Amino acid sequence: MSHDPVSVVREFLEVVRSGADPRQADRLMATAVIAHQVQAEDPATITRTPREYAEHVEEMLAAYGPFRLEIDELFGSGDKVYARWTQHGVHVGTVDGLAPTGQPVIQVTSCVYRVADGRIAEYWIQIDRWGLRAQLAA
Repeated sequence: MSHDPVSVVREFLEVVRSGADPRQADRLMATAVIAHQVQAEDPATITRTPREYAEHVEEMLAAYGPFRLEIDELFGSGDKVYARWTQHGVHVGTVDGLAPTGQPVIQVTSCVYRVADGRIAEYWIQIDRWGLRAQLAA
């Protein structure tokens, strides 16, 4: 595995976040990752283990089925990497109390990752939650 921050984040997105193999989080994330959930309505900072992150991806798979993650932008400077991606899935599980509709769902996300010692150690993530809710409620 390359320790280049951009390569680490690319592999993380393609393998872990995409749902292809969430268990690889152990290899690509630090033992405790600081996760800044940047939301206008309820910003929060939590700490996640790689196992907890893998469980989070499994929850996304249960909600949206096997989804497709397309990396739209990916570049870095020093230990920070910016990523923007579009995730395409189908609403197959309950999300925020909304029953499955079977309809396609598109989620747009951007994130800045900090990589230390070849692993993701911290990130600041923004998800278009209102756009997602509008799709789920339609």
